[in-house]
This record gives sequence, C-alpha cells and structure tokens, in this order.
Amino acid sequence: MDKDIKVTLKVWRQKSPKDKGQFETYQIDKINQSVSFLEMLDILNERLVSEGKEPIVFDHDCREGICGMCSLYVNGHPHGPATGATTCQLYMRRFNDGETITIEPWRSAGFPVIRDLMVDRYAYDKIIQAGGFVSVNTGGVPDANSIAIPRADAEMAMDAAACIGCGACAAACKNGSAMLFVSAKVSQLALLPQGKVEAARRAKAMVAKMDELGFGNCTNTRACEMECPKNISVSNIARLNREFIVAKLQD
Repeated sequence: MDKDIKVTLKVWRQKSPKDKGQFETYQIDKINQSVSFLEMLDILNERLVSEGKEPIVFDHDCREGICGMCSLYVNGHPHGPATGATTCQLYMRRFNDGETITIEPWRSAGFPVIRDLMVDRYAYDKIIQAGGFVSVNTGGVPDANSIAIPRADAEMAMDAAACIGCGACAAACKNGSAMLFVSAKVSQLALLPQGKVEAARRAKAMVAKMDELGFGNCTNTRACEMECPKNISVSNIARLNREFIVAKLQD
C-alpha cells in the first residue's frame, strides 16, 4: 500500500537564459506515493505561491507520455529512474522516505535553458522542418491494402514513429548527439514506399540541420537507447548512416 513520504528536493533555479543559475533546496512532506512526479511539483508550487515566492517553472502538457515536453533530469536520469517512461509517468513510489531528489533541466547545447527547468526544444522542430515529412503529391488517399509493404518493414516503421521528440536522447548523450531522434524520423519514412521519393534529400537535409544547431556526433555509447522513454533502438542510427551515405553517392 502506498504511504505518505517526506523528500528533499534540490531544484535548479535560473531566472533567464543568461542567468548563471543555482540549486535551491526544498523540503516537502505528506506526499503520497501514488502521486505522480509532476503532481508533486504542482503541490510544491502551490505552497511556494501561498508563501509569496516564485513557483518553479517546468514544462508539461499531456501528462500521458505523449507530448515529450517534461524535459527533466531526475537523479541523473532523463525523465527519471523509471524505464520506458516520461517524467509525467514517474510516480513517487519510486522514491524512499527521506530521500534527496535532484531535479535539473536538459543539459545539452541544443536545448538552452529558458527558465528554471524549462528548455527551448525548438531545435528538434527545425530538424523536422528540414526534411522529416513527405511532400510529394500522391493524389487521393489510396486503400491501405493497395500498397504492398512487408510486415517486418511496417513494424519497424511503426517502432521508429513511436519517437515523441522529447530530447532525452541528446540529454543522455555525453556528446549531446541528436542521432537517435533524427534516425527515428528518417527511418519511419525510409522504410515506407511514400518516403522513397525524397529519401536522399531528407537524409542530407536533416543531418545538416542537426549539425548546424550544435548537436554532437554519435560515438555509440548507447546511452540514448537506454534512457529513451519509448525504447527507440540504435539500429535506426545504422539505417540513417546508410541513407546518408547513399544520398552522398548520388550527388
């Protein structure tokens, strides 16, 4: 049975992108372990507001593990210690009574801090805008059964499409690489007939934009795969590399 616990929170506070920032410590008690991590932060913010203090700024939207906005580092792990889950799917039963929890924003050059725990994740949107789409005019929507796609390819495309673009991969990587994200978005289109027409342009454009935005190179530590809340496989990175080499050979 879930019980009430008391925890100490070391939270990163930063007033603006140019501010140096620092950790501040808060004590919070009578938190039931059935409460989600973000609900716990809501409770803390209500207390801070009632005391006339500035609430902690953090990003959230769906709270269902879909939007990927909860870009928090919890005790050294993107999204926290739970496997295959975003921060909003993390519950306080993961923590012990009296434990100290350290909460930080993503630490990546591609995701500059806006304020406190909120980061600018627009870089991923720019990468998608560079080529993560199909623009060929295909006319009306054909019947799904009229396009023959091997089951294995369809399954791999769906697995890659599960990526929510949260940024945990870049935050976990010692190089700040966005390769897992980019490879997932390239893979979901490269594996399907609809994505073949623009395949070469897509691979080059998305990799070029990733490099332009300051993300690092992949050195195969696989930290991205280990911390990804949707369990995206690094096999997609191998596919991206193949797509990129083929595109370069076609120049």
